[in-house]
Amino acid sequence: MDIYFAVLNFTLSGAIGLVGILTLRKVSTPHEVIFAALPLLFALHQFTEGFVWLGMGGFIEQRALNIAAGIFIYYAQGLLPFLVPLAVWLIEKQLWRKNLLGILTLLGLALAVYTMYGLSTVPSSVSVVNNTLDYHNPWTANIYNALLYIITTCGSLMLSSSIAIELFGLLNFIGLIIIYLLRPYGFTSLWCLYAAAISGLLYFHFVERRIQFLQDLKKQKQQMSAKLEKELLALKHQI
Repeated sequence: MDIYFAVLNFTLSGAIGLVGILTLRKVSTPHEVIFAALPLLFALHQFTEGFVWLGMGGFIEQRALNIAAGIFIYYAQGLLPFLVPLAVWLIEKQLWRKNLLGILTLLGLALAVYTMYGLSTVPSSVSVVNNTLDYHNPWTANIYNALLYIITTCGSLMLSSSIAIELFGLLNFIGLIIIYLLRPYGFTSLWCLYAAAISGLLYFHFVERRIQFLQDLKKQKQQMSAKLEKELLALKHQI
């Protein structure tokens, strides 16, 4: 059975990776790069979990399994609480939202440092429970970590002024609650799988932003042309 879940992860990774590449191609400014890279990072994350499944089935050696599981849990529990609010903060335009996102980014940074310290000092484990990968670390297995994680990730997404990003955050929040109620032991694995699957929504945000960027560029060009034309006419009258 483990091999089938590994194939599922690899297949999903390929599909999301394609969307991730298309999303990155829609970037208009450097500030958008981190957020646009999220679908591709989710794809690589699922690719990593494919190797975890292979390791659980005995298809790769224990050392390779430990490396894959370590990468997966460090990214999921350690990096995302900082990376997500930072990415949203960088692209937000409305001042009051940006200020709140700045606070969440600092909170996410503190949580990331705290979590990564724990992950590096307290051994993690991975097991299969009801056909679900259960990543466990005593340092992060508490309600306070979970609440701060939800606030920094889903909260920052739902604070965005973009409808597509806000919807992405809301769907993640709903999915996160459902997963926690039905399979709390598979929270890390299943939520990341779910978030990766719906990360294609971010592509539509960047399509919308690209259209707006090109429209603004066209408007600026028209304004510049009108200004130049006016100056040329003024110079002709002076001759």
